[in-house]
This record gives sequence, structure tokens and C-alpha cells, in this order.
Amino acid sequence: MPAERVNLAAPRHIAIIMDGNGRWAQQRFLPRAVGHHAGVKAVRKIVEFCAADPTCEVLSLFAFSSENWNRPAAEVSILMTLFLTTLQSEIDKLHKNNIRLRFIGDRTAFDAKLQQKMTEGEQKTKDNTALTLVIAANYGGRWDMTQACQTISARVAAGELSSHDINEAVINEHLCLADLPEPDLFIRTGGEQRVSNFMLWQLAYTEFYFTPILWPDFNQAALQEAITSFKSRQRRFGHTGDQIAALATP
Repeated sequence: MPAERVNLAAPRHIAIIMDGNGRWAQQRFLPRAVGHHAGVKAVRKIVEFCAADPTCEVLSLFAFSSENWNRPAAEVSILMTLFLTTLQSEIDKLHKNNIRLRFIGDRTAFDAKLQQKMTEGEQKTKDNTALTLVIAANYGGRWDMTQACQTISARVAAGELSSHDINEAVINEHLCLADLPEPDLFIRTGGEQRVSNFMLWQLAYTEFYFTPILWPDFNQAALQEAITSFKSRQRRFGHTGDQIAALATP
């Protein structure tokens, strides 16, 4: 590969849509719930891999979208129960491994017990430094931008901001991930090739990687393959390839 196309930097922030749990189970003539449980095991493997990599600072996982409420009620109930039991069993392990847990999304739609467990997990792990694990739950990119606009509008109405002060930086600081680096690498498993309302603002200059591997089968080797693909690309951010090559030259 030509040297000017090589991106030697590893991704600081990896964002993943974990797609394919239900299809994984159906291919095995098993209930979809079995696929969701298998998906949790895949999450553990990927979190462990990223936590062991000092170049990876943030791992974001799309666990439950604002559109997922449209699924059959029985499946939503199973997902909520699995979400709670997984939090109960994993928070101490995350803390022991110096992983900071963070949730983004409108958590008010969840029951009080789940909301409490989410808050407990964030508080317990807030000072950890090995990896920030972001779980997007009842999250949507459009919701994220809408709530940012609502907050900014309230600040304008209160006289804290002028409408002329509103720019990209102001909008960004009111989004859910304002304090974290934007994703460098976006991965979607399961064969679909769309972002499905995930981090619409933050993915503006992210490298996309789509794989047919269903999420329960996505392992460390598959993630390394995605990272290798990322490293082979040239990220230009509006510059020309020659400009980027010149900047990379000692």
C-alpha cells in the first residue's frame, strides 16, 4: 500500500453497533433471547480487549436504541431484564479492572431500579482510568441533538447566551459525549450498512467498518481486523492526500 495512505495511529475511540443477536439465535433454531445472552458474552471479550490496549481510551456500545421500543413487548422485557442482571453482575468486575462506566441516552424511560443501578455503576467507577465504557441505552442521535438544542434555547432565554454565540463548539459541548474524543472507528456487525441514528453528530469524520459477522461471533480477532483496516486508511479531514503526507513526514 502506498505510504501516503497509511494511518499509523490506532483508534482512541471505537464505537460499535452490536447487530445480529436475534439472527444468530434463529440460525440455530433457538429463541432470540439466547442470542441476546450470547451477545453479552461477546461484549465481555471486546471490553477486555480494549481495556488491555493502552491506545484505546473509549469504547462505545449501542445497547438499546430509542427505536428498539418498537420491538415485541416480550423481547423488550427480556432485554430490560438482561440489562439489569448484567449490570448487577458486571459493575464490580469493571471497577476491579479500572474501567469507567458511562451511560448516554434518555434513561427516564427505564424503571426506577434500572435507573438506580445505572447511576450506581457510574458513581462507583467514575475515577477509573484504564478505559471509558460508554453504553448507549434508549439513545438516538436525533434525540442527542434535540436535547442539546433545548438546553441551548433555555440558556438563550435566560440571557446566558446570545443566538449569535451559537456555533459548532457550543452545540458540541451540550451533546452527550462532549468531554470525550469523537469516535475514530465505527463498527457495525451483522451485515447491515447504516448508522441507525447512532451518534449522528459525532460520526462526521469517523472511519466506517461493516462486517457480516453476527455480534455473538464477533471476537478479539475480528476487532483486530477492523483496527488493521482503520490503520490502512488515510484520514484527511478536508485536506488533500499530499498535505497529510507532508504533515506525516518528519
